[in-house]
Amino acid sequence: MQTLLKFTNFMSKTFALWVLLFAALAFLFPAYFSGLLAYVPYLLGIVMFGMGITLTFQDFSEVFKRPKSVIIGVIGQFLIMPGIAFALAKGFNLPSELAVGVILVGSCPGGTSSNVMTYLAKGNTALSVACTTISTLLSPFFTPAIFYVLASHWIDIDAGKMFMSVLEMVLFPIFLGLVVRALFKKKVAEISQTMPLLSVIAIVLILAAVVAVSKDRILDSGLLIFMVVVLHNCCGYLLGFGLAKLFKLNNADSKAVSIEVGMQNSGLGAALASAHFNPIAAVPSAVFSFWHNVSGPILANIFSNLKNKDEEA
Repeated sequence: MQTLLKFTNFMSKTFALWVLLFAALAFLFPAYFSGLLAYVPYLLGIVMFGMGITLTFQDFSEVFKRPKSVIIGVIGQFLIMPGIAFALAKGFNLPSELAVGVILVGSCPGGTSSNVMTYLAKGNTALSVACTTISTLLSPFFTPAIFYVLASHWIDIDAGKMFMSVLEMVLFPIFLGLVVRALFKKKVAEISQTMPLLSVIAIVLILAAVVAVSKDRILDSGLLIFMVVVLHNCCGYLLGFGLAKLFKLNNADSKAVSIEVGMQNSGLGAALASAHFNPIAAVPSAVFSFWHNVSGPILANIFSNLKNKDEEA
C-alpha cells in the first residue's frame, strides 16, 4: 500500500508532465487515442467519483465558519471566468467553435487542483475545498445557464440536455462516491488515498482524446488558443484576488479565492464540448488543463512569500 501511495504522490506532483507527454503522443499518433473520445464522460465520472469518495462533512464546515469568503469565491467563479471568456472570444474574434470552447471552460466550476495550489501558496486550504465543493454541486444549474446566456450568440444550445449531462457526469458520480464512503467507511479510508492516481489517469486520457481528434485545428490555431487560455487563466487569478481584497478578506482567504477563481474543472469542459459540440470546442479545455498546472505552482510560489496575518503577528 505504501508503494502505491508513493506512486500516487509522484503522479500527482508530475501531473503537468504527463499531460504534456500524452498530448504529444496523441498529436503524433492520433489513431491510437481518437477512439477514447466516446469514453470521455465515463472518464470524467471516475474523477467525480473520486471527489465524492473523499468528501466529508468537515469539507462543508468552512461554509458556516466563513460564509462571506465562500460566497465571494463561488460568485467570483461563476461571474469572473465566464465574463473574461466572453470578452476574449469577442475581443479576438474567435471562430465559433473556439469561442464556444473558451466560454464553456469559463462556465465550469473550480478544479480540484486549486486545493493543492492553495496549500502550497499558504492560503486557506479549507476555504478552497469548500469553494470547489460548493461550485461543483451548483454546476448542473449554473454552468448550462451561464453558458446558454453567453454562448448562444455563436451557436444553438440545448441547456436542458447540458443540465442532464452535468447531472450524469458530476452529481451522480459524487453522490455514488458519498454512498460508497458511508457504506464502507473503514475500507474507503485507505482506498480514497489512491483516488488521485485514477483522477490523473482519467484526465490525461480525456485530454489525449481531445488532442487526437482536433490535431488539424490545433495546427491552424494552436498559438491563438494558447494565448487566449493564458490570458483567461491569469486574468482570473488577478481579478479573483482583487475581488477578495475589495471585500476586505485577509491574505490567506484572498489567496484561496484567487486560485479558486483562476483554475477551472477543464475535464468537465472537455467532456461537455465532446458530448454536445464539435470536438474542436474541447481544445481550449485541453490547453487550459495543461496551462493551469504550469501557472498554478508559479502563482503558489509567489503567494507563499505574501505573509498572512498570523505570520505577521
